[in-house]
Amino acid sequence: MDKLWLIPTFPLLGFLLLTLAPLTVGNLPRKLSGLIGAGSIGLAALSTLYVGHDFLNSGEQSFQQVLWQWFETGSLKIGFGLHLDSLSLVMLSVITGVGFLIHVYSTGFMFDDPSFSRFMSYMNLFVAAMVMLVLADNLALLFLGWEGVGLCSYLLIGFWYTDPHNGYCARKAFVVTRVGDTAMAIGLFLLFQEVGTLHINEIMAVSGKQWSTGDSTITLIAFLLLGGAVGKSAQLPLQTWLPDAMAGPTPISALIHAATMVTAGVYLIARTHPLFILAPDALMAVAIVGAATLLVAGFTALTQSDIKRILAYSTVSQIGYMFLALGVGAWSGAIFHLMTHAFFKALLFLGAGTIIMSLHHEHDIFKMGGMRKKLPLAFLCFIVGSAALVALPLTSGYYSKHDIMLYAWALPDAGPGLWAVALLGALLTAIYTFRLVFVVFFGPVSKHHADATEVRSISMALPLLVLCVLALSGGYWALHLGSVLPAGEHPHVPGLVNGLTNAVPFLGIAIAYLYFGSRKLSVEKLMALPMAKNLHSFWRSGWGMDQLYSNLLVKPWILIARINHSDIVDHFYSVIALINQLIHELLSKTQNGKLRWYTSSLAIGTVLLLGFGLWT
Repeated sequence: MDKLWLIPTFPLLGFLLLTLAPLTVGNLPRKLSGLIGAGSIGLAALSTLYVGHDFLNSGEQSFQQVLWQWFETGSLKIGFGLHLDSLSLVMLSVITGVGFLIHVYSTGFMFDDPSFSRFMSYMNLFVAAMVMLVLADNLALLFLGWEGVGLCSYLLIGFWYTDPHNGYCARKAFVVTRVGDTAMAIGLFLLFQEVGTLHINEIMAVSGKQWSTGDSTITLIAFLLLGGAVGKSAQLPLQTWLPDAMAGPTPISALIHAATMVTAGVYLIARTHPLFILAPDALMAVAIVGAATLLVAGFTALTQSDIKRILAYSTVSQIGYMFLALGVGAWSGAIFHLMTHAFFKALLFLGAGTIIMSLHHEHDIFKMGGMRKKLPLAFLCFIVGSAALVALPLTSGYYSKHDIMLYAWALPDAGPGLWAVALLGALLTAIYTFRLVFVVFFGPVSKHHADATEVRSISMALPLLVLCVLALSGGYWALHLGSVLPAGEHPHVPGLVNGLTNAVPFLGIAIAYLYFGSRKLSVEKLMALPMAKNLHSFWRSGWGMDQLYSNLLVKPWILIARINHSDIVDHFYSVIALINQLIHELLSKTQNGKLRWYTSSLAIGTVLLLGFGLWT
């Protein structure tokens, strides 16, 4: 376990090599760049396997490794320390394992890009920052990793920066997530003010003695931490950045949505769960935010035509399930779903990347059609990934999502309502997921891509096949998180509730088949119903959230900027400069080169100074 430091070191070294090499020895060969980029994450994954094996065999509940003292000011002492327990081990396995598969896929998908080396360096830095986030033993170091993934998301979403739209999407992601980050930073300041430390274990140890359940201070702190989690994990009301993150290359969409950034908020709440347990109002807010988000994102995904945006809104919805799990006390269930979601969502995004590349960068699902024979590997990926996403029995998604919904039902008072929302969300998930499958793979062959051929390379195919296996079998892996997270009893629910929870995905698939598979039901007739077009437009726009923020925040700010285009603050300093200039001109006139004038001026000035001194 003393090799724990190697896990963040390998990706960081990969980033440094790929970044500094062009400045010293010139551009690296692309194969070497790919080897360094993917190899560094592979070494991190192997280090995780080695350290995890030692940790599980040691019988210890946690392991600490302080590398050096980071900084010390007053009573605040922050070490560069790493903390390993069962929760961080699960996160490390997802980040490095799935991250490695995405990196290998990237060596094929991005190989022809002129900035391939730059792309791999950004990806390495992204993984290094996320590893630091989950291994940090104090909240200051965690915040360093937190901001690191925010920076890398900006760099990668705007990777193709020559297109102004990509730059806009990158800035949007950076600015929106900063809102949540600001709330989180305030929460950390308040925590330090109250307990005098930012060391996670120390805070959790004293929290029960420092505050009573429902105390206003701990409730405020929990809400501020929730604000940070909402921003990073793209939950209501800060979810608007994630669909626009699709502007980046497909591998980074997979990395952001499956293995790294959006899971950070879930990890933060799970890691600080003792604080949320002491703040029941904040914990209920977590559940409500998750339930509302999964529903809003589900309706929105139902109306999208861009294959990557459908998957993006699906991610927002599935993170909502994780928040719901945290809010109802299914702590291990949330992390379990985080893990299985990483498998099947990475599979779906990388499968979408194969489709997009094979169809010459086509994104519109209605310009595809009949691709099950032309793109057999992508078809396999989507069948397996979609089955797991909608939680069909025996897939990984079933074991994690099913438990979350049963825990929601068992929650006193609000449980049945939250369960009903989650059930409706599961129905929507099945409809929009298999809408995509039926349109892309079973619909009429599109005239746009009648001659499509599947792009295949071992570097792209192998990660897809591995992820297929993980998406199917990942649900059989038991997560032993009882030493870190509260282990609640498995809820007992009525047979009808259990039956409905199991049946709803099949109902959603049947509806999708009737409308988009067999076409026995007409979408056109459905859209002809009163209010149908308005609802479709409203949902397609993401429930008008972007327009709302534009009207409330962006446009007023732009108006103020236009009114103040010459900058009133600059005028103040311009006046000061003008006064100094006038004084300079007046004084310069006294410098006429005449000795009598200088002598008389000196005498008059001396008399005035002496007179002033005597008078005062």
